[in-house]
Amino acid sequence: MTEVSTRRGASGRIRAAQAWIEGAFRPADIEFEHGVITGISTPGSGIRGTTIVPDDAVLLPGLVDSHVHVNEPGRTEWEGFRSATLAAAAGGITTIVDMPLNSVPPTTTVQALEIKRAAAAASAHVDVGFWGGAVPENLGSLRPLHEAGVYGFKCFLSPSGVDEFGHLDRAQLAAAMEEIAALGSRLIVHAEDPALLHDSPTTGGALGPQYGAFLASRPAASEASAIDAVIAEARRTGARAHILHLSDAHSLPAIRAAKAEGVALTVETCPHYLTIAAEEIPDGAAEFKCCPPIREASNRDLLWEGVVDGAIDAIVSDHSPSTVDLKRSGGGDFGLAWGGIAGLQVGLSAVWTEARHRGIPFERILPLYTTGPAAVAGLEGAGEITVGAPAHLTVFGVDDPFEIHAEELLHKNPITAYDRRVLTGRVRRTWLYGRTVYDVTEGGPGEAPRLRGHPGGRLLRAEWATGRR
Repeated sequence: MTEVSTRRGASGRIRAAQAWIEGAFRPADIEFEHGVITGISTPGSGIRGTTIVPDDAVLLPGLVDSHVHVNEPGRTEWEGFRSATLAAAAGGITTIVDMPLNSVPPTTTVQALEIKRAAAAASAHVDVGFWGGAVPENLGSLRPLHEAGVYGFKCFLSPSGVDEFGHLDRAQLAAAMEEIAALGSRLIVHAEDPALLHDSPTTGGALGPQYGAFLASRPAASEASAIDAVIAEARRTGARAHILHLSDAHSLPAIRAAKAEGVALTVETCPHYLTIAAEEIPDGAAEFKCCPPIREASNRDLLWEGVVDGAIDAIVSDHSPSTVDLKRSGGGDFGLAWGGIAGLQVGLSAVWTEARHRGIPFERILPLYTTGPAAVAGLEGAGEITVGAPAHLTVFGVDDPFEIHAEELLHKNPITAYDRRVLTGRVRRTWLYGRTVYDVTEGGPGEAPRLRGHPGGRLLRAEWATGRR
């Protein structure tokens, strides 16, 4: 990854009894200068000037979230770069990649990309990269966005929910894959087949307050059909393809087979699919609405099998917030409420709580929060503690109790599907380029965690935009 900022980082040293380095925990002294890691060594006797990580916590590389809807500009009342990146830092995330919608304008032209970059430059507290959008209107002319440094292109195969970001039909998907292959970029796909969706047009989209009706309106068959189409086009063209927010675990055998065949395919899932089940969702609780939907507990178990066996490459938030009014529109009608889960700040805690309950070690999920999403986006050097990488680090208390209160989270609107959940594991401190941006240990009893300094996040461009690929 290449940053487009001249902001300098800090210098110092951090000592940890358990630091996540090259896929394992080990004792280490991490030295950094001007925000870049310059040395990793076995701890010696000298501790002067060294920050000590408590023995009941672990030192992780800054997490990576390659699927975040920041919404600024245009829908900044839903979310913005300041609030989203503060929430990210509090969740241990030091690099996000922003989705090309639901901002206005969407990131489907270079001009729109520069408008979004200008908004982020003034207020980002973590590093930010950008996806471009592939929509019917810009097919055949994706190269300018590619050369401007987007990390790839997102498309929908079903209506996106906003008029300004249209979806691709099967012929347009084929054309997009051909163009993506020629560019050497990647296509990331919201995979639902609109022919198999069952929203209710006769009642203006109303489905009522029962979650089961919403779930039935977006069946797993829709996801499976669309994923099969993406695999077929990736196989035909050789393009890199990525399946977004997998909720249908029964598509995993097709994904495993495609990967074994050598198709350039990656797949992500999200904390809400791994930690919440349809059977638990109360009537009218539209904060749980997302597309594709949260499915049954048996499906969740199969998703966890994909986490354990490596079929799933990344766990990302798909943080897609809106105002409380939009989430509550229709009085809890799952057809009328805005779809999207707000969970940027709490993902690792939620997934670790569930993994622990299932007897899955912390080490198994960590790559899916670090090098996994970094590889999905092509973010070189992100998600690792290694010499030459940015000094992006986070301290995680693996046994810390953590009760979620929506009104205390740092994203803009106080509504989340995780409200009142009691989790195990909490981010205590986050460094960006060696500077503390979040520190829960500085607040006393009843005090809020400390957020430090001015926005220090940098804007990232894909390497091909700088001639390095």
